[in-house]
Amino acid sequence: MPTGTLLLIDDEAMLRQAVARTLELEGYTVHQAPDAMRGLDLLRQHAAEILVVLSDVKLPDGRGLDLLPRYKTLAPLAEVVLLTAYGTIADGVRAMKEGAFDYLTKGDADDQLVVVVERAAEKARLQRRVADLEKKVGAQYSFDSMIGHAPALEQAKRLAQRAAPTDSTVLLEGPTGAGKELFAQAIHQASARRSKPFVAVNCSAFPKDLLESELFGYRKGAFTGALADKKGLLEEASGGTIFLDEIGELELNVQAKFLRVLETQQFTKLGDTRPTSVDVRIVAATNRNLREEADAGNFRPDLYYRLAVFIVPVPGLNERRADVPELANYFLQFFAAKLRRRLRGLEPEALEQLVCHDWRGNVRELKNVLERAAILADGDTLTVDDLPPEFHHLPPAPGLDEATDRSLRTLEQRQIRQVLLDTGGNKMEAARQLGIGTKTLYRKIQEYGL
Repeated sequence: MPTGTLLLIDDEAMLRQAVARTLELEGYTVHQAPDAMRGLDLLRQHAAEILVVLSDVKLPDGRGLDLLPRYKTLAPLAEVVLLTAYGTIADGVRAMKEGAFDYLTKGDADDQLVVVVERAAEKARLQRRVADLEKKVGAQYSFDSMIGHAPALEQAKRLAQRAAPTDSTVLLEGPTGAGKELFAQAIHQASARRSKPFVAVNCSAFPKDLLESELFGYRKGAFTGALADKKGLLEEASGGTIFLDEIGELELNVQAKFLRVLETQQFTKLGDTRPTSVDVRIVAATNRNLREEADAGNFRPDLYYRLAVFIVPVPGLNERRADVPELANYFLQFFAAKLRRRLRGLEPEALEQLVCHDWRGNVRELKNVLERAAILADGDTLTVDDLPPEFHHLPPAPGLDEATDRSLRTLEQRQIRQVLLDTGGNKMEAARQLGIGTKTLYRKIQEYGL
């Protein structure tokens, strides 16, 4: 049986009560109002729950057609069905243009009314689900959802947040795997274009001879195999944002065509003679120094200066080591849930290894390491032995010279030997006193030749 809340506004009491009774028998909750003023008050109070507004066209204090924009303003996700005693084609056309779901004549069969209301309610339910999904996506790709508080990351976030509400072109500079696409998504979600498409294009993933047709589209017959017109990704993103990752990979001829898009919001498709107009915001990313590429003749200087309206440097993980523990625990819990395993956290030594590692692959590499470790972990705590082999010998932490590292190793060796002596060789008790896992202790015994 259908469920949901409706609002019925009609000054004819007997008719209003009869319609309300019919809809209540179908399972709906119906609020009733005899005039526009009380109807608007009820809509204001229950906007979050009302799916459909059924309004008489002729009310004592207003006309339904004139009130329609006010209904939509107070409850933008609700649908409006207008009721009239004397329907005309002109009024029906106007009602639909103004955003009404349907226009019914009073006295029509109850079955027709119920069918129209259910269709309107289903559309309203769908709109609410879409709105909820958009909120979740917005939260997932917001600046607040970014993990970490290192100064370099906070500086990048501040810059990106300043640029986000504008339509200015943004260039994200940073190493591969640092999270440039996450920044692009956050910029889009913080802009007025958030409800429009976000189209991500990895320029290095397309063969060079295909990238132009994918970006700009083509007309039927433009080349062998072009059997029908095709929209390009720029058209698909119109109204929203296009994110061009690794833009330094663009061929020079495509760069020239893309420059025209930045300057005029127009381009010419392959096989076409007329320009196509779009309304699209450009966010680009690169792991290269495009200024140096332009000086070397590998990138158009005029395109670089058009892209570099607002540059945001996205830091690599080595520049934000303080964020490694928080990121590592986040990824560990993510993969534990995915693998349906209970993993409480990481041993201090394992965490130290991660902090001191040279993260050439940045956040993406850290994510992969934690996924592998979550699969291999035997217990409920991640140990050094669960990490890849390159983590099994701790390199000197930044700022420590080789002599200091030797003295630390000597102290560790002496401490382990002493605890083993004190416990009479009981390795489980020794591991407990040392605050490390038994597997780690066995590895240390082997490493130090104890």
